[in-house]
Parts: sequence; C-alpha cells; structure tokens
Amino acid sequence: MPTLDQPVAPILADKNHTAPSVFTATGLIDGARRQKGLATGPVPPVCVLDPDVDLVRHLAATARAARDPLWACYHTDLYRMRDQPCDIGFVGGAVGAPFAVLVAEQLFASGCKLLISITSAGQLVPLRPPPYYILIERALRDEGTSYHYEPASRFSHAPPELLESVDGAFEGVGIVMIKGATWTTDAPFRETADVIALRRGEGLLAVEMEAAALYALARTRKLPILCFALVTNQMAQTDNDFDKGSENGALTALAVIKAAAARLLSI
Repeated sequence: MPTLDQPVAPILADKNHTAPSVFTATGLIDGARRQKGLATGPVPPVCVLDPDVDLVRHLAATARAARDPLWACYHTDLYRMRDQPCDIGFVGGAVGAPFAVLVAEQLFASGCKLLISITSAGQLVPLRPPPYYILIERALRDEGTSYHYEPASRFSHAPPELLESVDGAFEGVGIVMIKGATWTTDAPFRETADVIALRRGEGLLAVEMEAAALYALARTRKLPILCFALVTNQMAQTDNDFDKGSENGALTALAVIKAAAARLLSI
C-alpha cells in the first residue's frame, strides 16, 4: 500500500483488474427498465457511438431512423435504422472516455454484437486537408477510464482480428481510410503547444477523447469494438475548422459504418 511518503496516484493504486464489479451494466439496465416500465428487447446487433450527434440528427430528420422505445439507458436515446442485413443502432452525445464506456457496457449488456465509434478529432500530423478518416489502430492512454480496465501501459490497441477483417473494406466506397495511432485525452482544453509537439513527434495522427478507453474495454471483455476518427479540425487554429462536409459528414460516416459492418458481422 502507498504511504504519504510514497504517494501513488489513486487511478493507478488499489486495482484488481480481474475482479468482477459489484455494480454492473446489466444491473443498471434492469433497474432503468423496471422504473420506466419498459418491456425487454435487444438493441440492434450493430451499434454506433456518435459523440457529435450529426448522424443521429441526419437520420432522424430524414426519417431513416426512429427512437427505440425499448432502450432503457438513463442517459441517452438510441435511434434504430432499419437496414439489411441487420438493423443498426445509433447513440448520440456520448462524448469522452467515461461516457463512451458507460454507454458501451450497457449496449453489450443489451444485445449489441459489434460496436463502432466515429468521433471528431483534431489534426496533429497534416496528412491532408480535413475532413478525412483514420482507422484507429492504437490510442495513447492520456485519460482515466482505461486504467480501471487494464494495467498501466502507454497504448490501448484495437482488436487485431477486427483490423485484419476490415483491411481493404473502404476502397470500394470511395473513402480514403488512413490507419494509425491517436492520442486520447480527457482534457481537450489542456492541449498545450509543448504537448502537441511531443505527440506529433511520436507520430500520433490526431487527438480524440474515447478510443483508448473503448479499446481497453474491448481487450478486457473480448468485445468487438472498432474506433474511427473523423479529422475535422486543427484545434480551432484555422478558418473553416470543424467543417465535416456534406450533411455534416453523415453520408460518408454511414458508408464507413456499413463497409465495416459488412466485414465484421460474422465476428
């Protein structure tokens, strides 16, 4: 045990990563369902985290998706899009590592078989003008949630079988997909110039807020989670930052989701 003379950050101390949790996603969902008087029903096999809510807004406005009345989460709504070969569920607004994992755990407890995250990201290495997509292969763990799931390490890694399965999947849909590493932070307004320079020097391509924690959850629980970054900005340092293109990027994001899901549904 650490002493006052040998301080250890609480986030690294007293962790038994193999011990089961007393408080579970299933317990939370069951409690919410009981309080709301909801019937039991699974979420779609493929679910998507949409932190910026652009996908959800587009799908709702075009009547391509409707709110699922059986989703029992206290904090979010789930929109179900009827599609082939299976329905797809979209949860908007789960910004940041703690919220993303809170929702992800509940989605898997409710029947999700594949989770895809598409989050906005800030450009670190100027590979091309934004917007463009990155398939996140690994994410620097500069957040807190991942340390409750995995022992300390520098990076969280995408499930390798998922990366292998989607290899070449985006060539046929006209989307340039760059593979690489990102920096996950809990504190976007503490992205200082010196740290940005360090991250860029390490070859990290973009900064986002969820991937490291989602990949730690995936590795610990053997869950199929794949994270994409839509690089939309240079951290508000240029004109027209945060422009995602037509329909706020919803159409290209849907193409990414469908191409990935077509390859991954059997996993």
